[in-house]
Amino acid sequence: MSTPLLQVRVRATTFEAEGILSFELCPLPPATNLPAFTAGAHIDLHLGNGLVRSYSLLNDPQERHRYVIAVNRDAHSRGGSRYLHDELRTGSVLQISHPRNHFPLDETSPCNVFIAGGIGITPMLSMVARCHTLGTPWKLYYSARTRQHAAFVGLLESYQHQPGAELLLNFDHAPGGKLLDLATIAASLPPGAHLYCCGPVAMLDAYTKATASLEPHRVHMEYFAAPEAGATESGGYTVELQRSSKTLQIEAGQTLLDGLIAIGAEPPYSCREGLCGTCEVKVLCGTPDHRDLVLSPAEKAANDRMMVCCSGAKSERLVLDL
Repeated sequence: MSTPLLQVRVRATTFEAEGILSFELCPLPPATNLPAFTAGAHIDLHLGNGLVRSYSLLNDPQERHRYVIAVNRDAHSRGGSRYLHDELRTGSVLQISHPRNHFPLDETSPCNVFIAGGIGITPMLSMVARCHTLGTPWKLYYSARTRQHAAFVGLLESYQHQPGAELLLNFDHAPGGKLLDLATIAASLPPGAHLYCCGPVAMLDAYTKATASLEPHRVHMEYFAAPEAGATESGGYTVELQRSSKTLQIEAGQTLLDGLIAIGAEPPYSCREGLCGTCEVKVLCGTPDHRDLVLSPAEKAANDRMMVCCSGAKSERLVLDL
């Protein structure tokens, strides 16, 4: 059963950097608090044009009176960032999901190293705030095209004089700028440190290669764009929906989500890229073709759930709890 949506009002809209706006979301009276969240969590915004988009919460998890998100105006926007930049105004009322977290901070780590590229800084901000609360040392490598494209630098610099805090800014499009050396960063981790990365696909591909020899439980990452297209079928397969007693055939070139939408049986969904976890469905029989970036390798191997927005089937038949 899905959790009821929350209603919030946009209390403030702030220019943070070139192409980046932040939005402060507050509960509608008489409510004074929003549900608690953990560092790295995100919410789904249900936009007035029918779109649903996921954004990381960037404020301190100790705060209950507000959520804060930041949105980069994407030149290749499918409507979400464009709508938020052009249409959303201070005073607007939105429906949002309860927070969910597929990129949690391991609070047992003796220290943390963060790598952020562009708008990938947003989940790191809540993690830095949580480290500050816990007294956990941290180091942040923040890469942007230029200083004008780097959001929240002032906020991050306010931590600089705190014990155990270190900020390193990298502007790869500035004169003399270059890409972060992720291999060197990974090779020089303090003992027991956990490493976190969020950024564009090229950065995360390099990060995956640079951390291949590290213990998997110390390596964490989050995509904000999918590196590959969702599964479409070359031969097709049958899907049985146990609770609704429906059967459908997914044809060649069709996605599972498109098939479910066609018969009005789709679960809630948002990103269509396997990034947010909104569309998770229990698998009762069959072998999914996992294409998401939410489930861990062990969770995918269990084959007991899947993200239907992007994944398909390796078996000729899937039985879903829908």
